[in-house]
Amino acid sequence: MIMEAAPPGVKAHVVPIWKMCEVAKDPRFGDTKAMLLFETPQDALKAIKGGVDIKEINLGSMAHSIGKVVCNKAVAMDQDDVDTIEELISMGIKFDVRKVPSDAPEDIQTLLNKAKAEL
Repeated sequence: MIMEAAPPGVKAHVVPIWKMCEVAKDPRFGDTKAMLLFETPQDALKAIKGGVDIKEINLGSMAHSIGKVVCNKAVAMDQDDVDTIEELISMGIKFDVRKVPSDAPEDIQTLLNKAKAEL
């Protein structure tokens, strides 16, 4: 679906995290810019620990499922998500929390506090 949803003129590739880590270290790609989409914060953490240079994460949506608590209209978290996001923050990663660019940004700490209170 990601490849079909890419706008005309934009190349989309779906690669495993380990491959992205290899590519990030390959000097042949130089200053290539890319937008990376991760399914979970745990996947983003794996990529960062694997050498992918990410300084900011847009947290746009995390679906509700069993064991997760709703933090806002688009984000639900479980304890693993909370722990992972806190680890990312401790590594200096910034969070831009909004579903679409026209939304006002939300404070990640507020969402974490809500999740912790309800878990």
